Amino acid sequence: MQEEYIKWYSPNLSMDIDMLTFGHSGYPLLLFPTSQGRYYENKDFKLIDSIQHFINSGKVKVYCPDGIDSLSFYNKGVHPAERIRNHIWYDKMLLEEVVSRAQHDTGHHKVITAGCSFGGYHAANFAFRYPWLVSHVFSLSGAFDIRGQFDGFYNEDIYFHNPVDYLPHANNPELWNMKIVLGTSDRDICRSYNEQLSEILNKKGISHWLDIRPNADHDWPIWREMLPDYLSKL
Repeated sequence: MQEEYIKWYSPNLSMDIDMLTFGHSGYPLLLFPTSQGRYYENKDFKLIDSIQHFINSGKVKVYCPDGIDSLSFYNKGVHPAERIRNHIWYDKMLLEEVVSRAQHDTGHHKVITAGCSFGGYHAANFAFRYPWLVSHVFSLSGAFDIRGQFDGFYNEDIYFHNPVDYLPHANNPELWNMKIVLGTSDRDICRSYNEQLSEILNKKGISHWLDIRPNADHDWPIWREMLPDYLSKL
């Protein structure tokens, strides 16, 4: 399996960013880490191994950018307004630096987004904000309401990065063309978030798959089953 470590200075974040890529061609898959996870987390927890067949066969090329949750959502040392601003810069970095690289590398205009736990939030939020750039979103045990991260503070910046708030009013036609999977399980601590988001999508008439797996917890073993299953349906 072809693996490459990439490091560059991000003008949006004014800091260095690390990323691992896996594969040589195929659909670009932007795979986020979990809460405060690093760019190597999905490799360390064998999620990359679980989809090795799709990587080696050239079906997908995986991009694992670093996260900055510790500077944004979990940065209790700064005002909540600064936390969400830091996330906005991260969002711009993904859009202008990671997606553009993936488009150039693979020749595909649209990317797939995916992630586990809080990575599922990142995957869904990016997809719903930029539906003209995302063909598929695979959220594995994601949570989609970030208001609890801001100690009761709320402003327009939080609204536009909180899918349960902005999605009911979003009308870009590409939302109805996107393939959406909300993966969860019967014992998942984030199951209710997935059911809530599924209800929002249903009310908008947006087709999606709410996949509730039996006898499973909010943890890596079920995620290593989910992701290759979802990729097999590309």
